[in-house]
Amino acid sequence: MTDGVPGASNQGVEPRKAKATFPRSSRLLRHADFERVYKQGRRHFSASMTVFYLDRQATGAARIPATSGLRVGFTVGRALGGAVQRNRLKRRLREAVRLTRPFPGLSADVVINPKKVLSTISFDALLNEVGQAFVVIERKLAKGQGGSVPANRKDRGSSISGAGSQ
Repeated sequence: MTDGVPGASNQGVEPRKAKATFPRSSRLLRHADFERVYKQGRRHFSASMTVFYLDRQATGAARIPATSGLRVGFTVGRALGGAVQRNRLKRRLREAVRLTRPFPGLSADVVINPKKVLSTISFDALLNEVGQAFVVIERKLAKGQGGSVPANRKDRGSSISGAGSQ
């Protein structure tokens, strides 16, 4: 929290020089799109976020839009704070994605789910982590495998040790 510290919420963020946007065509907006990424996609874990991703060209779903390029969505749960804190996390993530977007050849849907620690790291560290996640996703999708563990897989070991845990 930044009570009594003027400008602390903008620490490490440079003001925009031109009108740079994050267009609707580059965002995941529909609930069905988020669900498809969660159920059919893969996961990448990092220190401050979990990134779910799905190659749109590899899936045979009929309702996937024909647009090419990366589409990104954000899910910030209530456990991460009140509305003000959650909105601030989403703004920081949107700006980090806008600044580190990979080249347009990648045709995938990505959902970024931040962890609590994301609110305490510097913006430079966030930029680095988002950029690294895009590099990993790009590399895994280029291999054609999409990763090693499906996102909808619940078991992480034997059924005895994994029972009841998520």
